[in-house]
Amino acid sequence: MTRVARLTIALTLLAGLLGGLLGAAPRLSAQADDYPHAFPRKGVTQLFDNTRVTVWEVNWRHGDAQPVHRHKYDMAGVYLRFGIITVTALDGTANTGAEFPVPRPYFQVKGITHREEARAPGTPERLAIMVDLKDAATDMMMIDDPEPSSYPREGARNVLENPRIRMWDYTYQAKGPAVKRVYRNDVVEVVVTGGTIAVTGPGGKAETRVLAEKQARYITRGTVQTEQGVSGTPRVIAIELK
Repeated sequence: MTRVARLTIALTLLAGLLGGLLGAAPRLSAQADDYPHAFPRKGVTQLFDNTRVTVWEVNWRHGDAQPVHRHKYDMAGVYLRFGIITVTALDGTANTGAEFPVPRPYFQVKGITHREEARAPGTPERLAIMVDLKDAATDMMMIDDPEPSSYPREGARNVLENPRIRMWDYTYQAKGPAVKRVYRNDVVEVVVTGGTIAVTGPGGKAETRVLAEKQARYITRGTVQTEQGVSGTPRVIAIELK
């Protein structure tokens, strides 16, 4: 075989190899884009959805096989019950993490891809309320109501803050002061401990609300209302959207 022929064969093989690699790159990229969003999945219930958020009740149930998924939105949430889960990354490494006290405020940036499964039968199952934070911006309406802001308020602790959200831990006291406040930001309120509160809205319309663990509600910016604890010591984590 001549030197020219050998060179021609080598170049042909190299071209084929490069072509195969270039051809595989789009397929790998497409495969990465095919991972489903984290929710819905087994053990997950949608509580409500609007232009700014989707709110989910998430139960990590023993025996539920879960897919690899990608978190396509920034996510805020509150863990209400600890349970052991195994989180497996794309490279196969698995991590069960350490036990933590509840309620536990939580925030995670979008783009994380993994599998989450409960694999410890006979132990408590983890429970959380998770909030997908959409990229829709809030309106720019100026709220010039003279009433004090809903948050911060006396007795509320700022437990987590970043450029997207601010989270407050607040407990209503039975027969505590009735204070009229304005919500200057949209809020997702997650109930940690149940109880009863009285709420008076515009025009003096009053209602009694029974709060129960893992309930969630959306309070739109601009809402003005008076709130007062009635019975029990209902505790909430308020996720204030920026």
